[in-house]
Amino acid sequence: MIIDFHTHIFPRKIRSNRENYFKDEPGFKLLYDSPKAKLSGAKELINTMNKYRVDISVVFGFPWKSGYLAKKNNDYILKCVAKYPNRLRGFACFDLSWQGAYNEAQRCINAGLSGIGELAFYLSKIDKSSLLLLEPIMEICRKSGDLPVMIHTNEPVGHNYSGKTKITLKQIYNLALYFPDNKIILAHFGGGIFFYNLLKKETKKVLKNIWYDTAASPFLYDPAIYKIAFEIGVIEKILFGTDYPLLKPQRYYQDLDNSGISEINKKKIIGENAVKLLKL
Repeated sequence: MIIDFHTHIFPRKIRSNRENYFKDEPGFKLLYDSPKAKLSGAKELINTMNKYRVDISVVFGFPWKSGYLAKKNNDYILKCVAKYPNRLRGFACFDLSWQGAYNEAQRCINAGLSGIGELAFYLSKIDKSSLLLLEPIMEICRKSGDLPVMIHTNEPVGHNYSGKTKITLKQIYNLALYFPDNKIILAHFGGGIFFYNLLKKETKKVLKNIWYDTAASPFLYDPAIYKIAFEIGVIEKILFGTDYPLLKPQRYYQDLDNSGISEINKKKIIGENAVKLLKL
């Protein structure tokens, strides 16, 4: 089984008129101002899944500051999951500073979504105030069947690109420390923090409930990152995620083929780890 754990889909109205949402949504403008930044719907995603042998995709929208837009996008996710129940699993997404975030998370989980995310801090940091905003969301997920929460992270060094934040590895580590009992998925290989599983003291325990997705990896990392993940001992925590429509699955398949890892470990990454996390 192949599971893509990181895909974005939007309602047609947003896809057709993205510029109408830039003024009051600086995070959305940051990522999608360029016409090269693709926006996709569920039908296009299903067609891509069929072409590249993906069995299930985890879908979510965007962490909108507007509660109205967050609900609209989450309603679209709910509708698509209901339409393709054997192909899609949905996460609820919103900006944590929105006063209605708690109620929206509960509404979406009660309606059958499988987690929360991709939550992001595009214009801020994961500081103490951010952790406090996360608290009620994390509590809901723990009490609702130990559902996972996906957080946008990125490497703190290297080239700049749209969506790269000022998040530090220390802030990511503090996130894991603050929520030790939550299942947390760090997008984009967690900014590289999984390398610190090599430390002899403390870190393995702190990161025990952390997973890492591969979103945008062909743009960011050498294929050897998969072999390093195996050598570090976190291969069971790596989740195949394309960041669709940013990249198609084939790019990741090529990197996996060139990574030097075994077929057994490839299967873990592209599906088996996700099956366990989603309790499929």
